[in-house]
Amino acid sequence: MKLEEQLNQKLIARQEQNSLRSLVTTDKLIDFSSNDYLGLARSEELYQLIKTKTDSLKKNGATGSRLLAGNYDYIEYVEHKLSEIFQSEKVLIFNSGYNTNLAVLSSIPQKGDTILYDEMSHACIKDGARLSLANRYSFRHNNLDDLRKKLGKASGQIFIVAEAIYSMDGDQCLLPELIELAQEYEAEIILDEAHSTGVMGATGNGLSGALEVQNNIFARIYTFGKGMGIHGAAVAGSATLINYLINFARPFIYTTAPAPHQVASIEAAFEFLLEHTHLQKSLADNIQYFKKCINKLNGKFKLTPSNHAVQGIIIPGNENARQAAISLQNKGLDVRAILAPTVKKGTERLRVCLHSFNSHDEICHLIDSLAALS
Repeated sequence: MKLEEQLNQKLIARQEQNSLRSLVTTDKLIDFSSNDYLGLARSEELYQLIKTKTDSLKKNGATGSRLLAGNYDYIEYVEHKLSEIFQSEKVLIFNSGYNTNLAVLSSIPQKGDTILYDEMSHACIKDGARLSLANRYSFRHNNLDDLRKKLGKASGQIFIVAEAIYSMDGDQCLLPELIELAQEYEAEIILDEAHSTGVMGATGNGLSGALEVQNNIFARIYTFGKGMGIHGAAVAGSATLINYLINFARPFIYTTAPAPHQVASIEAAFEFLLEHTHLQKSLADNIQYFKKCINKLNGKFKLTPSNHAVQGIIIPGNENARQAAISLQNKGLDVRAILAPTVKKGTERLRVCLHSFNSHDEICHLIDSLAALS
């Protein structure tokens, strides 16, 4: 069979499973789908702040990897500013959160070590662990008993990997308990703050910052393409960690450095957030309003246990979830279905993302439309 035919057969099989993906645009719908939790991606004021910074840089690209021609004073300056925001010794900027997790997990755990990651971890965490020479095992989601059992069987240096806020269920990791277990078993924690960056912590420094436990975590990965409304990511940790990544992390060494425009966007977004911390409260208020309203539907839906911006509404079956999403979209609401195999079969869902800019009228429209689903 020719390669084109093999690929097409796989696409046909996915279509028969009602899980074929495609690209769509929904600019005219009310946003209950994007990760732009604080509305920074749409902020005209932030746009102008970024433009002012980039106009003064007068440079389009980084021109190479940072170990060759791609390092420059401005990126080091912004990394220093981020280290103050994240309360870490040093910070290293990456092009994306995906690359950051690949870099950390593929380079630091060594042969004979053990990576234990929450089963609900993002694909980039699993891919990074797969690229490592270490042993890797998942533990049941937020299940400390299962994690403890696996810690007792682990060898070498142990790494516990978790997300501050999980992207599909919207629930929070049990960070204080994870720290306690890590200390008991002399393990190190790698924490992905992707969905808490900007949204939590007085300076936008995530769950670890909000709980003031950042000094108990070996490596923190912050992503800027969600709550911060821009693009890029960074690792926060010790000087030794950062210097190690510069020397051994292939996704850092062998890629072109972030362009000055991207770095200016990062600096501007955090400056903007520090002047607009009310956006965090607006988001929190909308989350509570949504939960109050949906609870009035008398248990019509099974919900994921979330107190954060991501709210999962379980509608088992790919076709059922897909049709529910289409019904909401036809009513002007941008709500997406999350299908198997992205989530486990039987836990297909509508993934509702709440934002600081959603009005109560929009949330009421969403609730009424959900109530009308058959």
